[in-house]
Amino acid sequence: MGLAAGVRLHRAFGFRDPKELDPFLLFDDFRNERPEDYLRGFPWHPHRGIETITYVLAGTVEHGDSLGNRGRLGAGDVQWMTAGSGILHQEMPQGNASGQMHGFQLWAKLPSRLKMTAPRYQDVQSAEIPEIIDDDGTAVRVIVGSFWGRSGPVDGIAADPQYLDIFVPAGRRKTFRVDTYRRAFAYVFEGAGRFADASRPEGVLLEKEVLGREMNIRDLSGNRTLIRFGTGEEVTVQAGDEGIRFLLISGAPIEEPVAWHGPIVMNTQEEIRQAMADLRNGRFIRPAQ
Repeated sequence: MGLAAGVRLHRAFGFRDPKELDPFLLFDDFRNERPEDYLRGFPWHPHRGIETITYVLAGTVEHGDSLGNRGRLGAGDVQWMTAGSGILHQEMPQGNASGQMHGFQLWAKLPSRLKMTAPRYQDVQSAEIPEIIDDDGTAVRVIVGSFWGRSGPVDGIAADPQYLDIFVPAGRRKTFRVDTYRRAFAYVFEGAGRFADASRPEGVLLEKEVLGREMNIRDLSGNRTLIRFGTGEEVTVQAGDEGIRFLLISGAPIEEPVAWHGPIVMNTQEEIRQAMADLRNGRFIRPAQ
């Protein structure tokens, strides 16, 4: 658990080796039940050279940006932002009636050809996100990408991600297809289970190592656990006694050099220096073409 701006959060990954989960750079879980842990929010700050996806589960997030957009994200809503050449924005969380605030933010790379593209912003309401319920009770919300014949409402993201919110009922075993060219990870945020062909889960003390002969099912994975996958074409999960809910996220690697300075991610240090000079000189926000 750490503090980013004025919000206590759990950073599942970020600011380490940017090749690890290319095309993704950072993933935060901001989950709090005390307003003093989130009300100071994320005040005005710049972004350049990346895309962000914010997914709210509980509470609301008031936001605004230098393009003049203003709005509120509620439970189940998604915000997609392409920072491109530069944007200033703020995100100020508010709890629900019980004071709870919960959501996720994912940062994705932009390729060099799109680093300086015009910024874009999109809010997606919960009702616009398709949810598929299988015969065994497995439920999947398709936030980005296509799955089981349904497509999510967010598109046009350079990393071409698939972003799914999945619940598998207690005791059920389920397999989900992932394209082999993609880099994939799961993030467990409710319940527990075991995943096949996964790296050692991060963020949880394992009681034991289990390698099932039939499926290579490995490791009990509980709340706030990140699981990274290799290049196989399937992800299999065996749900525990309370079921399991997790995000399954994958994307196409961009495989370009990364120069990173806080919320600004470019390809070279010279581009970072230019971005910082633009901030100092009032040239960070480019006029609309």
